[in-house]
Formats: sequence, structure tokens, C-alpha cells
Amino acid sequence: MNRLVTFRWLVAICLMAVGAMLPAPAAAELTVTPPEQQILVMVRHPADHYRPNGAYGGGYGDELARSARERLARRIARLHGLTLVDSWPMPRLGLDCFVMAVPPGRLTETAAQEVSHDAQVEWAQPVTLYEARGGSVSHNDPLFPAQPVARQWRLADLHELATGQGIRIAVIDSGIEARHPDLDGQIVVNRNFVAGHKPAFEQHGTGVAGIIAAKADNRLGIAGVAPGSKILGLRACWQASAVRTLCDSFSLVKALYFAIGEKADVINMSLSGPDDRLLRLLLRTALGHGIAVVTAFDPKRADGGFPASLPGIIAVSDGRLAPSRGRVYTAPGRDVPTTQPGGRWFLVNGSSYAAAHVSGLVALLRQKDRSAALTLLSARSGAIDACATLVRAAHGCDCACARTGIASARLAR
Repeated sequence: MNRLVTFRWLVAICLMAVGAMLPAPAAAELTVTPPEQQILVMVRHPADHYRPNGAYGGGYGDELARSARERLARRIARLHGLTLVDSWPMPRLGLDCFVMAVPPGRLTETAAQEVSHDAQVEWAQPVTLYEARGGSVSHNDPLFPAQPVARQWRLADLHELATGQGIRIAVIDSGIEARHPDLDGQIVVNRNFVAGHKPAFEQHGTGVAGIIAAKADNRLGIAGVAPGSKILGLRACWQASAVRTLCDSFSLVKALYFAIGEKADVINMSLSGPDDRLLRLLLRTALGHGIAVVTAFDPKRADGGFPASLPGIIAVSDGRLAPSRGRVYTAPGRDVPTTQPGGRWFLVNGSSYAAAHVSGLVALLRQKDRSAALTLLSARSGAIDACATLVRAAHGCDCACARTGIASARLAR
């Protein structure tokens, strides 16, 4: 008997040794259900469980309540033939958001409609994809020494009045290289909200962050529009290819909810996609808290796409096509030098980067007066007159005051 026991132990040890030599399992991102095969199921969150001073993402109160909510979600999933994938409590909205995978061959729209009729569910909606509005890089040459905004907006003169000091800008985008020499020290938060994707340094997010907040007067690269501001890097998108950056609505929801909780002064969303009920609710919440939201205008979508179509949002185009609706601003977005991963700089194009310029300008305005209503002065074409806009905010004068430019502002100080 002792020999048999010894033999079994030897076999077990050998199996463990062999297992240790086997390749590690595939990365989680290879097995995660794709976002386009998922739905968001919203369930009412009991208000008495929310603790305003609790840790971020909490609010269930205790483990018993947490388990009860999860059991409810799993019961709903089983009842409708779905699989519970993820969850995100949103006590500020009085809701719990559950992600459920829809089986292959079944439409997410159909599944969402079915679940929405469940008495225990507030509503359900498909997870939708968004695409950042940046074009491909122009070329890989070293940094071109002229920034369009330096001439068009007289950036060095603007920095005599404001640099965005003390303003926090949430950049909801792909991954940002926080240690880039032009961004080192500018990124105060760098969080990943994309399930199944490891944190990464990516072109679009790094480029947008550089236009907004690259350091000035460091003898490197470029100067951001608001070099005195700080960036909350909230990764809700991922680089799908050299020229495509994608975001899913659940990742955007998490990042947007976080930005609101962190009391960001400005939220930059250089992206566009379909209208979304939950994102619309969160964006209205942000606007209601006095947060400025800047987004990219997409000429290929009705009303510029979402969130550009939402009232109160600052929609920005790079000026390639005439805007098709209401108040749409234009800003530099062609052949713009900016930061890229690997400590490099490239030229970029697209309304994504035009929106980034405006987020920087809004930071300058917020520095001068956090509580004042935002007024961006522009020509009929929608092109922003940054000089006139900032001079007016800084000195309370009308447009005529800006005709002589920053020189008048200097005399008035």
C-alpha cells in the first residue's frame, strides 16, 4: 500500500512539472465575446446601498447585496438564453449595468428588445461600436516645425493669457504613452476600461493628448494648446489597425462615468458612432455638472453622428466638408504634428485632432473663469477665432476689442 501511495505521489509531481512546462493559456482577449455580440442590461440600483464616500465602482453596501444583484443578473441571463459577462454599478444614475453575451446567430437588437420587456429590467440595448475620427498619418518623417494652430490661433500669444493651469481634461480615447518626452508629467490618471485588452500605448490617444497638453518650452516636439492642463487618460478604445481606432459603448460608459466622478473640467471624445441611450444619459449628466464635452463631427453620419448630434455638446470638424447642421465649429485638423508612441512625432489628419485643439482652448477659457458660460467666437464658416474668444473671456470686452489682437490685451493688463 505504501508503495502504491508513493507511486501516486510521484505521478502527481510529474504531471505538475509537465504542466508547468506547457505554454500559458491564450490571452483573455482572444476568448472574450466581441462587443458587437453583447448587450447592456440596465437594472434599477437600490438608492439606499450607495455610499457617496465609498470606493470608486462600489456602492453595493456589502457582499450580501452584491451577491444578490449578481444572482438577479444571472437569473435574467438564463431566462433569456444569454451569458453574464461583466457588470458596472452606477449608483449616481440609480442603475446597475450588466453586460450579457448573445449566442451566435441571434441578433443583439432582438435580444435587447426581448430583455427590455422583463419586469426586472429598466431597459436593454446592444453594445455599439464607435470609431475615432482620426485619419491615417501623413508620413513618418521627423516632426514638421510648423503647427497650424501656431499661426491660425497665434498660440504663443494665447499662452501669454492662459495655459490651462489647474484644469483637468478627460481624454476618452485609446491608450496614451504617458512617458512620452512631450507628455511626461502631464498625465495624472492613465486607466484602461477596455475588457479583454491589455493596456497599450496607441497612436490615436497619444496624438490627441499631445495636441491638448504637450509641454511647452522644453526644446522638444510641439507645444500643446493647454500645456498647463493635466490629462486624465481614460482608455475606452483600442487600435484595431494602423488606421482604425474602435470603441465599444460599454467601455465608453465606464470611462465617461469615471470622468464625471472625478469632476473633470473638460471631456474630449474624438469619436463618432450611433446614438446610444445610456451614453446620452451620462453625457447629459456631465453637462448638468458643468463639464464641457468636446467631440468630433462626422460628415458621413446624419447630424454629424453621436455624440456630436446631442444638444450642448461642442462638435468640431476639421473643415474638409461644410457642416450639415446648426452650430459646428472648425479647427485645425490637417497635417498637424503631434506626439506618437515610442517617443516620436508624426503628422496627423482628421476631426479627432480638430476636436483636441478645441478641448485645449476650452481649458484656457476655464482657467480664466470656471463658472462662465462657454462662448466660442467664430466666422460664418465655423472657424474658431481663438484670439478673440480668449481675449473676451480674459477681459470682458466685446469682439471689437480683439481686432487689435493680443497686443490690446497686453496693454490692458
